[in-house]
Amino acid sequence: MVMRDWLNRCPLIAILRGIETSEVADVFSELLAAGIVIAEIPLNSPEPFKSIELAAAQFSDKMLIGAGTVTRLEDVERVQAAGARLVVSPHADSAIVRETKRLGMLSVPGVGSATEAFAMVAAGADALKLFPADVLGTRMLTGLRAVLPKGTMMLPVGGVDHATIPAWRASGADGYGVGSALFRPGISKSQLGANARRLAECLDEA
Repeated sequence: MVMRDWLNRCPLIAILRGIETSEVADVFSELLAAGIVIAEIPLNSPEPFKSIELAAAQFSDKMLIGAGTVTRLEDVERVQAAGARLVVSPHADSAIVRETKRLGMLSVPGVGSATEAFAMVAAGADALKLFPADVLGTRMLTGLRAVLPKGTMMLPVGGVDHATIPAWRASGADGYGVGSALFRPGISKSQLGANARRLAECLDEA
């Protein structure tokens, strides 16, 4: 499926920074039960490649498994080998985008300006990660939306939670990357499920 198809199923992207390999099965099961079908494991987590491999082996037929915080070109092939189908970066790197697309994966680079946004679209990005969203604000999104090619998908990441999603949605966001408002290392299954349901409810309300 293309990125828009996954976002149409559920526009929430779970950012699982700090996840331990021992948590993968339970965390992904809870996310899927709540209807969240896109999740990224940042590479600055413990044993990220092993965690991606575990997640992909168990859930890739139902979920889009991604690698986040991909900042080195040489890691793109490694995350593909581990089973990731999505590469997310905090910054705008055309080489990472092109390599991601060459290997047949979905690419979501981070952007913080019109210059970066247009460069990433030209490089072939599937969607743009507006980061850090809580610093840039909703007016940045609406401003970029006015000039970017029609259909460019924008995903705010950074400080996004149940309280801010309605404003981002009203500003034209296509999806929402959610980190600490959803997951923290060591979180209980019940709390994770409650967080996921609360986010899903705010989507319905918005």
